[in-house]
Amino acid sequence: MNNAFSRTLKRRKQRKMDKKDLRIVFMGTPEFAVESLRALVEGGYNVVAVVTQPDKPVGRHGSVLRAPAVKEYALSVGLPVLQPEKMKDEVFVEQLRGFNADLQVVVAFRMLPEIVWAMPRFGTFNVHASLLPQYRGAAPINWAIINGDTKTGVTTFFLDHEIDTGRIIMQREFDIPDEADVEYVYDGLMKLGSEVCVETVEKILATDGNLPTIEQQSNVELRPAPKIFKETCKIDFANKTVKQIYDFVRGLSPYPGVWTNMQKIDDAGEPVVMKIYKVKKTDEPSSASVGTIETNKNHLLVNTKDKKLEIVELQMPGKKRMQARDFLNGFKEIEKFVLI
Repeated sequence: MNNAFSRTLKRRKQRKMDKKDLRIVFMGTPEFAVESLRALVEGGYNVVAVVTQPDKPVGRHGSVLRAPAVKEYALSVGLPVLQPEKMKDEVFVEQLRGFNADLQVVVAFRMLPEIVWAMPRFGTFNVHASLLPQYRGAAPINWAIINGDTKTGVTTFFLDHEIDTGRIIMQREFDIPDEADVEYVYDGLMKLGSEVCVETVEKILATDGNLPTIEQQSNVELRPAPKIFKETCKIDFANKTVKQIYDFVRGLSPYPGVWTNMQKIDDAGEPVVMKIYKVKKTDEPSSASVGTIETNKNHLLVNTKDKKLEIVELQMPGKKRMQARDFLNGFKEIEKFVLI
């Protein structure tokens, strides 16, 4: 090797990689992911392509296709978009490989096969809305609130074979006020996640991919964060305290919203579904069996396992969401019903 070439190679190795040199493929689907993608794009990072879910059929007959929020933003700033049905599809894998990414960033996406996450030379990192190893899974924000946690956060980690188990790069905490619902925490973590995403990319740039990481703890009791289904959202008045029901409601409000069956006492007829969006705790001990409804002026109360819970905002079938006081004005016989 001649001396001139050796000096040139040495200078290249010593030169810090610029963010415009780092080729990034971004993967995500919902609004939560858009904030991180926007932070990278507006921060001048070299996002060369975006991978997201296929457009989703909506409408009564599924005849209209709705693009994911990430796709809409990506197209608005002129980024190429890939929407594979299957992540192992050979055509998609070859398309992805053609972008020659140095790094892949994943925010609110699906599980990736090794052929995808191991492709870039700097690997693939994920922005996860919890303080891992707690709340691995699809709904970490909901479950942190449902469980009454006062703190959550954001974690970035490198993907490996098992879901949400890779080595941690960064973590940032986020406080959950007692009155906060999912919308508040979602918005806060979305912003925090975008900041941590950019900081993580900066760490990778500064270390040329050789940044220190931390193995996730394995000797702690874990709280999972499984996907939320309709059955998950039914209130269990029989076995939950007023505090547990209060946290349950705010952990699923405003979307998808919790529900309960309202049935007339001593009536074997079909119950009516009541959706509940906002409640208040009270210190008044329950004075009747669980689910029994009481009214106090314009207040709608229900007896729980230990104390009375006030229902503040609700929705009946075929009606709009309304304040409980408005509901009571039009439903005078509510005390003849029970929530089950």
